[in-house]
Amino acid sequence: MEISLPGLSQFKEAAARISPLVHRTPLITCTSINTICKAALFFKCENLQKVGAFKARGAVNAVFSLPEEVACMGVATHSSGNHAAALAYAARCRGIKAYVVMPENAPAVKKTAVASYGAEIVFCEPTLKAREETIDKIVRQTGSTFIHPYNDYRVIAGQGTAALELLNQVENLDAIIAPVGGGGLLSGTALAVRLSAGADRVYGAEPAGADDAYRSLKENRIVPMENPNTIADGLRTSLGTLTFPIIKKNVNAIITVSDDSIIEAMRLIWERAKLVVEPSGAVPLAALLEKRSSIEGDRIGLILSGGNVDLKRLPF
Repeated sequence: MEISLPGLSQFKEAAARISPLVHRTPLITCTSINTICKAALFFKCENLQKVGAFKARGAVNAVFSLPEEVACMGVATHSSGNHAAALAYAARCRGIKAYVVMPENAPAVKKTAVASYGAEIVFCEPTLKAREETIDKIVRQTGSTFIHPYNDYRVIAGQGTAALELLNQVENLDAIIAPVGGGGLLSGTALAVRLSAGADRVYGAEPAGADDAYRSLKENRIVPMENPNTIADGLRTSLGTLTFPIIKKNVNAIITVSDDSIIEAMRLIWERAKLVVEPSGAVPLAALLEKRSSIEGDRIGLILSGGNVDLKRLPF
């Protein structure tokens, strides 16, 4: 079955498909953070999503899009954590097997979460080569369907439903900022926003120590990320062949931020907004704290992508 670039109808179908199994996450504001940033900020709380991250949206949409004769063989993926847990959750909801390849250095909280949803976990060395070789072997042996963490239009459509909700929850946004790693959330967000004409601008935010999206747009080609060095473990992946062209066409700019700013933003959200977010989820606020002058708009939506934190390794 050929799967094409999602249009607005596909985003709406994805929203309907996943609605029984994911949360319509709340939107919150925080006066003290608004004062610091000199803007009206609206936080889309995907840290309160099923499995603790937006990834539940894309995984559920992909798994429940599969025909029964395909789904019964199971699904498989490689992931450092949030997509792994999301796919395991989606597979459990559909009553099928999930096989997950995880790097040995994945955060303990994410390893535990994946196991709790009943997935069969295989650990590998923390390199993309090791991940791909291991998952290829599992797919050949089991006949399962590989669900890529981000380079899949079904996943992209699912992730974009968070932006659709955000646009329904607050009007007249000047801009939306989403974190970018592999690009599933940012491409889904940008495409959904453009198709629905819901905000003037869409920005991606990423760590300076894993700035492949910034360099890819600058060089007009996918620049793979080698040896990423950032506290934001969920954003260490490179853009995909499907996410890159969507981002290139629909995102206004990629903003890079230091780990110090990420930690500052994470602490602010914990202390002022009383929300548990992981470093990756704090990156959009870090972009405002560090480079607000480059981001136009007084009403800005920020997607807090996840809240899976190893409490034994807090950076503050």
